[in-house]
Amino acid sequence: MVKKHTHPAIPQSEIPLELPEGKKAYFLSDVHLGAPVLSDNQIREDRLVKWLETIRTDCGILFLLGDIFDFWFEYKRVVPKGYIRFLAKICEFTDAGIPVHFFTGNHDIWAFDYLQKECGIRLHPHNEIFSIRNKRFLIGHGDALNPSDKGYLFLYRIFHNSFLQHCFRWIHPDIGIWLARKWSSHSRLENGRIEADSFRGEDQEEIVRFCKQTACQQYFDYYIFGHRHLPLDISIGKKSRYINTGDWITYYSYAVFDGNQTELHSRKDLSV
Repeated sequence: MVKKHTHPAIPQSEIPLELPEGKKAYFLSDVHLGAPVLSDNQIREDRLVKWLETIRTDCGILFLLGDIFDFWFEYKRVVPKGYIRFLAKICEFTDAGIPVHFFTGNHDIWAFDYLQKECGIRLHPHNEIFSIRNKRFLIGHGDALNPSDKGYLFLYRIFHNSFLQHCFRWIHPDIGIWLARKWSSHSRLENGRIEADSFRGEDQEEIVRFCKQTACQQYFDYYIFGHRHLPLDISIGKKSRYINTGDWITYYSYAVFDGNQTELHSRKDLSV
């Protein structure tokens, strides 16, 4: 039985997942499709679709760890336009019986039931614990892990507030999506890129600190997150590892679990 925990970012239950023999689990995050500060959104989407096609034959589970879209909000009868090629490819996965788990990030928080009903994905608004091939995974987007960051946690609670989400639905989509994209762009670099700062050192990396704190409470083989935009593979204790999937903007990176171990890969070579 899983023990109870004090950290709010650690779930209280564990989800067992089947990974068929000869199949792999893939992990991807931070594509930021539709980002207004990026001029290559269509190219990156085409590369993403091409990559998904290359893994389809051996993919047993696909994890999308948030910020796949730079902005996503589901009105009652409207969703943001675009992303058709990507969503169609995801439907091919789910139609073929390949489970797709979508974790909401801080840019695509407002995914509700459209992606589940239309694309067959399994939506996760918070971190989850999975058991796969006798390995324990703690998986999520990677934001809101620092209880001392009161400012970010305040915004996090606002964006997750169901009443405020309902109020936002009353704004006309043309205005609401425009406002959201302006908000998304306000902290971007002026050179038209979405880039992470350099590695800060383990003591200054919030996700690393979170993993180490969690390791004192219970054991996980792998902590897999996105959000940081840096592909990272860091030991947590003697046997555990924290893996950050990087992004699909600068690194075109992702992680793969083959049933025994998890490794980082990159597909910068993909052309369209």
